Amino acid sequence: MSSTTAPPETAPRTVFLLAHTGRPAAVRSAELVVQGLLRSGLGVRVLEAEAADLPLPSSVQKVPEACSEAIDDCELLVVLGGDGTLLRGAEFSRASGVPMLGVNLGRVGFLAEAERDDLDKVVDRVVTRAYEVEERMTLDVTVYQNGDVLHRDWALNEAAVQKVSPERMLEVVLAIDGRPVTGFGCDGVICATPTGSTAYAFSAGGPVIWPEVEALLMVPIGAHALFAKPLVTTPESVLAVEVEPHTPHGVLWCDGRRTVELPAGARVEVRRGAVPVRLARLHHASFTDRLVAKFALPVSGWRGAPR
Repeated sequence: MSSTTAPPETAPRTVFLLAHTGRPAAVRSAELVVQGLLRSGLGVRVLEAEAADLPLPSSVQKVPEACSEAIDDCELLVVLGGDGTLLRGAEFSRASGVPMLGVNLGRVGFLAEAERDDLDKVVDRVVTRAYEVEERMTLDVTVYQNGDVLHRDWALNEAAVQKVSPERMLEVVLAIDGRPVTGFGCDGVICATPTGSTAYAFSAGGPVIWPEVEALLMVPIGAHALFAKPLVTTPESVLAVEVEPHTPHGVLWCDGRRTVELPAGARVEVRRGAVPVRLARLHHASFTDRLVAKFALPVSGWRGAPR
């Protein structure tokens, strides 16, 4: 993870707004953010598909989602919603290089920088450029079959190889840097970034990795094996999950949003992504404090004094 300051002032300034319009709270939050930005002289752009569900003034720009230039000249992407909406925003951010500022309207929201009660502060920080931008590592994912490339994808949180049939295990062999490590029957295998360590990988029993740590994580799901523990490797490593030829086909999920079928004998290779996702940060709160707050961890017995 690296950190840079906000970009120098240019004119005109435009903010792209992405919201989960199926939630009344998101609609109201979007209305408040748009009003605050427009009052301060910033332009606002939204997707045409979302504009119909939002009470927006005519000055708000509307663009089709299929337009490749929809966000390219925007200063910032503000996302209002839960984890799914934030991951959708990450797709826009990665494709354009525009930093994403997430406002959590869901449950945990580790990717979010602010909560619903912070909307006034969010608008003020955006208007005054009082934010910093950090880069989060991503994954590049390639699926092979008999040496041929079947599919290419990417992920911010994780790439998960999973079984399809509930009654049958998926037989896999794991490899690191071209060398086999172990094989077993399982429900699946997760390959994750430090950002994704608090998501699916965490629920599967993986460790929490601080975002400043550059590493790759491999976590088995429901493995029938004595040695099926999470593995943490260097960011330069190549993780591989091979679906055995005699096993039923599996499925690959990237960030729980994009999926492709894995035929028997397929090989999934995961490496550090060439393109990071840029996140806007409003404050310098430690990840430890964020972890305690998000998971409501019991720390009332702590006697140490802050340094």
